[in-house]
Amino acid sequence: MTTTFTRRAALGAAGGLVLLPGLAAANPVIGQAAPDFTLADQDGTTRRLSDFRGKVVVLEWTNHECPYVRKHYGSANMQALQRLVTAERGQVWLSIASSPEGEQGHVTGAEAKALTDSRNAAPTAVLLDHQSVAARLYRATTTPQMFVVSADGVLRYMGGIDSIRSTRQADVERAEPYLRNAFVAVAEGRPVQQASTQPYGCAIKYVGA
Repeated sequence: MTTTFTRRAALGAAGGLVLLPGLAAANPVIGQAAPDFTLADQDGTTRRLSDFRGKVVVLEWTNHECPYVRKHYGSANMQALQRLVTAERGQVWLSIASSPEGEQGHVTGAEAKALTDSRNAAPTAVLLDHQSVAARLYRATTTPQMFVVSADGVLRYMGGIDSIRSTRQADVERAEPYLRNAFVAVAEGRPVQQASTQPYGCAIKYVGA
């Protein structure tokens, strides 16, 4: 499938912040309560972030058509991180698809399930954010963009998955693994050394933007 970039996507790929409608109302802060939200998952089940209290939660904003996302799924880096969180550590991974209908990366529940199977992915659930509710709460601007919420519901990390802003799979092994380091620190009750980093990737499309 051919990927079409908009000006917003180009800005996101370059790491620039994109000001979108509704973002000013939200301001997630490291060390404060993570914004709560309720979304349907790929099966139509209602999921509320606060329902996972007692577990460390990783939030992954995703767009399967974005080459930066493909980098991490094509190299199996994302799947390995998902299994570290879910299978090895018994915590929670929520992939969030915020692309509205008609925009790049939009998926239905059935399509999200098929993608999970075809990529051998291992999220706890894929959440459908077609109205940009969670994206606005977290000021999410790119895919991939990552957040870590501690078991007590506090935001401990937000930013990039790693340190090398490229679409090359070969760069995954050379990059500093920001998300992995942050998750392991939170799971082990240690402070996160780099609690906020600059995300990179394709710009998230918002309803009304």
